[in-house]
Amino acid sequence: MEKTLSIIKPDGVGRGLIGEVIKRLENSDMKIIAMKMLKMSRKQAQGFYAVHKERPFFDSLTDFMSSGTVVVMVLEGENVISRYRDLMGATNYKEAEEGTIRRDFATDIERNVVHGSDSQKSASFEIGYFFNSFEIINR
Repeated sequence: MEKTLSIIKPDGVGRGLIGEVIKRLENSDMKIIAMKMLKMSRKQAQGFYAVHKERPFFDSLTDFMSSGTVVVMVLEGENVISRYRDLMGATNYKEAEEGTIRRDFATDIERNVVHGSDSQKSASFEIGYFFNSFEIINR
């Protein structure tokens, strides 16, 4: 079974969308095998998004991600990385398919409610960034 990381971003948490996102995950047959709520410091957000350090949006992204509470989850399922990315929708919510989380709830390209790993390599790093092996339920 494949695993991926999901984050409900500060805008999603602040707007009361935790339950809606979880409902969509469960309705799409994605199993939540770890979950916690936390608030990242700016330094923690910079560490998490270090791959984007040279990108022009790095500072605004890390400021945003450290601005409020997030919910981090480990999802498990067949092809869960690609299936979750399809459920999230395009990063630019204006280009996202109808019925995706970002199309339905995002307010701009950065405040797009959710984050998901884009590959098995990034999923491994991202899951390890937030969870230790004792926090992940192995089914």
